Amino acid sequence: MSELEAEVQGEPRDSGKKKKKKKKEKRMVSEEEEKRKQEEQVEKEEERSDSVLMRGIFKVTKKSHDVLLTRTRLTWTPIIPESPTGDGSVLEAGVLLLQDVYAVKVKRRRAASQQSGGAVLGLALFHCKRRGRRLEEDTLHLHNASAEHTHSWYNTLKELLTGFSSRPRYVKVFINPSSHKKEAVHIYRDHVAPLFKMADIRTDITVTDRKGHALSVMKECKLDEYDGAVCVGGDGSVAELCHALVLRAQLDANSPEKPVRAVLPLGIIPAGSTDVVSCSVHGVRDPVTAALHIVLGHLQQVDMCSFLSNGQLVRFGFSAMFGFGGQSLARAEKKRWMSSSRRREYALVKTLARLRPEDCQLSFLPAQNSRGSLFGYRDQGRDQEQEADSDMEESWMSNQGLYLSISIMCIPCLSPHAPQGLAPNTSLDNGSASLIAVGNASRSEFIKHLKRYSSSSGQFSFPFVETHSVSAVKIRPRSLIGWSEEESDEEGESKTAPIIQSEGAAFPWNIDGELVEIPNEVFIRVHPRLITLYGEEVDEAESTITCSCL
Repeated sequence: MSELEAEVQGEPRDSGKKKKKKKKEKRMVSEEEEKRKQEEQVEKEEERSDSVLMRGIFKVTKKSHDVLLTRTRLTWTPIIPESPTGDGSVLEAGVLLLQDVYAVKVKRRRAASQQSGGAVLGLALFHCKRRGRRLEEDTLHLHNASAEHTHSWYNTLKELLTGFSSRPRYVKVFINPSSHKKEAVHIYRDHVAPLFKMADIRTDITVTDRKGHALSVMKECKLDEYDGAVCVGGDGSVAELCHALVLRAQLDANSPEKPVRAVLPLGIIPAGSTDVVSCSVHGVRDPVTAALHIVLGHLQQVDMCSFLSNGQLVRFGFSAMFGFGGQSLARAEKKRWMSSSRRREYALVKTLARLRPEDCQLSFLPAQNSRGSLFGYRDQGRDQEQEADSDMEESWMSNQGLYLSISIMCIPCLSPHAPQGLAPNTSLDNGSASLIAVGNASRSEFIKHLKRYSSSSGQFSFPFVETHSVSAVKIRPRSLIGWSEEESDEEGESKTAPIIQSEGAAFPWNIDGELVEIPNEVFIRVHPRLITLYGEEVDEAESTITCSCL
């Protein structure tokens, strides 16, 4: 090839490169321009939020302060006269974020016989402060005797607080008076109702009198009247109401096959014995903390699972246990006359004494964002997973064998007994569930596995434990003899009927702390962000309880 021909062929290539370079430079310029506009918009919003709306002098703890109000915060700085020498001490300003304020009231001086009116003294701002995982009530007092000045500040603060759209104004409250120590009514009346009244939240209260009462009410009531729902009770009440909210959304959308996201957010006031769901979104079993999350409108989207058998929906829920978890709950339900702690210990010891594995076929669909073991421990040679096809059928993995326990949890399941949760590496809204399959092992090794739930880690490092992040699970018991048939002679008849009773061989399931007897294969699928709860993501629960049975 001559030099002239080489030059002629090289010119188109060079021109093509130049065009690509110009396009790239143009794209970079447009991206930089868009980024600059976004930054300017953010700066404008920050300037708008930080611009001073009001400024005045109030007394805070008997000292005069210069008080500034913006759209996001209230700051106060002590007013100190200049010293003759000119030396001025720099004092730190107090700061209160308006997102933590749930009520503002005008303070007045009234005589004992007065019901209204009285001399204006200033303002009281009711807010929450954090102490670890707990939210506590606190009050900031701003003293100023000028009625005009005080009311001007009061109206502005009221308007700013009304701007928090996630805060409820009218809620439907369900109270289970029979939960745990039958303290639900007192907990609501003493700790929750005063906070709701202070925050001007109206309530429509239903005190349930039977299992399924909340479900029947939710099917009939007009949801568009409410901003949220509140459950005062234990895990059973919470599970029923969560199921009811999702089922109602499914009915309203006329979508019998596909689950629909719940319309109303749910607030949970813990009044049970373990309160797993409450601990998972609050970190503590504290009614004041739970009520403040509701009042301040802290919303957290949460995944849920659907549980089906023979193609029929059993219920929606957060967790399920087959084997040891279901058997221990079935034994506990037969001793309802015992206290909750004694009943729990009895069931654990009795089930451990008669520990036996279940022969079943376990199939699961690995979560798309998961490769191998969920907790980084042993995955029994299943690290080489196939890529998911459009129908995801080829990714199903199956195993047949003996299992002491199989758990499926789409939330961490925190509790005082397991501070880091039964599934510590699962988050509330990651779109997957934790599958924990405990194979056949000796009683002593299984007890070691259970005891490590109350410690920091290590419960999944045993060779007979495998863990996976999954989006769906199928469990098919292979035994022809149901658990209830084997136990009937020794345990006697149960006074508490399970949610589902079936003819023939049946196996106990622990679904969100509720006993469900199912004889057939169970199909479980995770539905991302199916419900919204009042709370936040927490990584560990407050531990105040120790179990002496192990």
